[in-house]
Amino acid sequence: MAQENDLINLRINFKNAIVSNPLVNIDAIIVQQGDSILLEEYFNGYLADSLHDTRSSFKSITSLLAGIAIDQGIIQLEDRLGKFFPNIRNQNKRDISVRDLLEMRSGLNCEEFYGLGPECEDAMWESDDWIAFCLDVEMIGKSGLNWSYNSIDPMLLGEVISRASGLSVMEFAKQYLFDPLEISNYRWTVSPKGQGMTAGSFFMRPIDMMKIASLVRYNGLWEDQQVISSNWIHQSTACNIPIDYSFCRYSRMSNATYQSARYGFYWYKERLIHDKIDTEVLFASGNGGQYMMIIPDYNLSVVFTGSNYGSWRGKQPFKILLERILPNLQIDEGIK
Repeated sequence: MAQENDLINLRINFKNAIVSNPLVNIDAIIVQQGDSILLEEYFNGYLADSLHDTRSSFKSITSLLAGIAIDQGIIQLEDRLGKFFPNIRNQNKRDISVRDLLEMRSGLNCEEFYGLGPECEDAMWESDDWIAFCLDVEMIGKSGLNWSYNSIDPMLLGEVISRASGLSVMEFAKQYLFDPLEISNYRWTVSPKGQGMTAGSFFMRPIDMMKIASLVRYNGLWEDQQVISSNWIHQSTACNIPIDYSFCRYSRMSNATYQSARYGFYWYKERLIHDKIDTEVLFASGNGGQYMMIIPDYNLSVVFTGSNYGSWRGKQPFKILLERILPNLQIDEGIK
């Protein structure tokens, strides 16, 4: 009973530390350390069962789907687009690999991170056949060279998974990821031709986003079932591509040491240094403040959803993490 009371008091104090000051357009925060939910709070009219647009953080789930397909042996990292799209005539496009798609190094002429453009997603939405649109995008350079964040690469990857498996990407995700995690309340965004959006705009509950984060934190293991191989989790989250951008800096976090985030297979990592904190966060990121975060040093997963679309405030979860969450926890506390 004393241990249970200690946990209740910890949760009360933890909640007070995090939500006592205003949180601008934060719609949900969930914090899980070990197997214990320390905080689950909803704001701005959102409830526990409300579906929230995950935006581009869903790309990280697409990475997990690719890992499952690779675990099954139906695709390989070095497979080329020409294998799955035999009608492609451009040899450079035929040579784009699955790895290139996962690393945002396809060489297709789209850029949606630095504002350099061209931004292709809006034009894709206006088309009836999103995959045909993606395949028609011109090459700007050789594949495998330069990082260029976009929504075209994960859309093509979703279609690769579909063609390799013989299932729609929606059914593949349901059968091999969502059902094992008991995620059933969600909504896909689908093209007029019935193609599932694998680059974003997937609606789900924040508590189910936490299941995804925990699956990654536990190296693909969920309730004694190896849903995804630990090898894929390690490989996809190695994040060795520097992107010359600090999420912490754009949160307007003062007195922090800024370092460039790095990119993996639709996952980011950034080293966070502030006051007595020096740790690394692995995360999925979506416009407006949609994050699934894993902080291994603290055995911690954190989910944020928000409505700060197109604003620097979409990065404020990093400020909240450094100023309100991590200072109230101990490294390797391992609460169960």
